[in-house]
Amino acid sequence: MSSLTKVIGDYIVTLFDDSDKSEIVLRRKDLAEKFGCVPSQINYVLRSRFSPEQGFLIQSQRGGHGYIRIMQIRFADCDECAEHLEDLVGSAVSEQDAKRLMVSLQERGIVTTRERLLIEVVLRNQEEQGRVLFDLPPYKRDTMRADLLRRILVSLAMA
Repeated sequence: MSSLTKVIGDYIVTLFDDSDKSEIVLRRKDLAEKFGCVPSQINYVLRSRFSPEQGFLIQSQRGGHGYIRIMQIRFADCDECAEHLEDLVGSAVSEQDAKRLMVSLQERGIVTTRERLLIEVVLRNQEEQGRVLFDLPPYKRDTMRADLLRRILVSLAMA
């Protein structure tokens, strides 16, 4: 049986599929009632499945007339895509966060499986023949990894 988080996430994705718009507006309370859960479960779904890394922006207003606006990120051109990718990576990124980001970008169709795997190999911090790639303190390693990842992704976006 699917988890409630997956069911709610799939329902929201279906709303996007059924709409020709790049945004939908929902009420947290209505979703919670529909799925028989507490509103905090809806918050969890939004944070975990509809983040900028997954290609979404969330705006919400709490209260009696509150709403949740979920906007799907779409790019008008390569420059917008490149700028978005630079923002996602930030100034430092761990190996695990880089891997999660690459999986998300593959799921969104921004990179291919082959590109994702190649980039993950380049960013890996594993021992190879007795020496550690990125043999630097962790904060410098994450900064260097972010710089490298940004350059690779921007190059792919502009190609």
